Amino acid sequence: MTQEIMHPRFVWWNGQRRPWEECTIHVTELGWSTVGAVFEGIRAYTGDRPDELYIFRLREHLERLERSMRLVRLKLEYSLDELSEATIDLLRANNVHEDSYIRPLAYAADTSGKRFAQIGHDAALLVNTSPMASHLKSGMTQVAKVSSWRRISEDVMPPRIKNLSNYRNSQLAGMEARLDGYDTAVLLNNQGKVSEGPGACVMLVSGNQVVTPHVGSGILESITRDALIVLLREVLDLEVVEREVDRTELYLADEVFTCGTAAEVTPITSIDKYPVGNGSIGPVTRALESAFDDVLRGRDARYGHWRTPVELAVPAVV
Repeated sequence: MTQEIMHPRFVWWNGQRRPWEECTIHVTELGWSTVGAVFEGIRAYTGDRPDELYIFRLREHLERLERSMRLVRLKLEYSLDELSEATIDLLRANNVHEDSYIRPLAYAADTSGKRFAQIGHDAALLVNTSPMASHLKSGMTQVAKVSSWRRISEDVMPPRIKNLSNYRNSQLAGMEARLDGYDTAVLLNNQGKVSEGPGACVMLVSGNQVVTPHVGSGILESITRDALIVLLREVLDLEVVEREVDRTELYLADEVFTCGTAAEVTPITSIDKYPVGNGSIGPVTRALESAFDDVLRGRDARYGHWRTPVELAVPAVV
């Protein structure tokens, strides 16, 4: 029996689509190259037909990648159009016919034996894909705790970008939560206000209003969060307020959920052992999951500008 291949056939690396096995670097390159590395998390979703695959907000993700690279002083040598075409080509070459995660990763090249704060490093850029099934409308929920770790702030590191080093902050909070018997965490900022979860933004429902911490709260400038605000306003006809959020508002909310590329819309049913609402998925969260799924899978024509279609080859039926 042949062993199942657990990785894609190809990755895109430094301007070329290459076989997986050829894309290696020396072990001495590990370390400083990744301290300043930035990345994007992008999702592709299948449609209702076997030839349908849509990348969600590809352009916006690549624009954020460019901003992240600029902030960590890495130069992007490719146009956004080139990266878009490379991503589409990679999905086709890997014959992707399932919900998938796409990760562009930019890092400092040739760092072996060099000091950590050098200026002017050339940037290497990798794009790879992997299967990632959606959990929207699956009934999945999480229980959370407010972490003892505080969210990094603007005077420490830039929280608004996807820098790998930022995610150590999220890892510590997430590990603490799991060791304490919870699924996930909520981090407060240095002012004691709600910031975000590990790798996900936070939203709460109170009456007919949806509240989420504003971008000055130390959150990532989330592309999914931005889209959900639009859907909450335009599809569900709800008021959305971006402001500072107190910890106790989480305990008194009717509904709480996290959101992001990986999180999608993830209902939170209790926080610090306070039940959220009646302790089950609330009606706003359910409606939002359904509306978001329709957008991602090409059913809602109003938001077609958020989708980049990938034309897939479908084997002929014999």
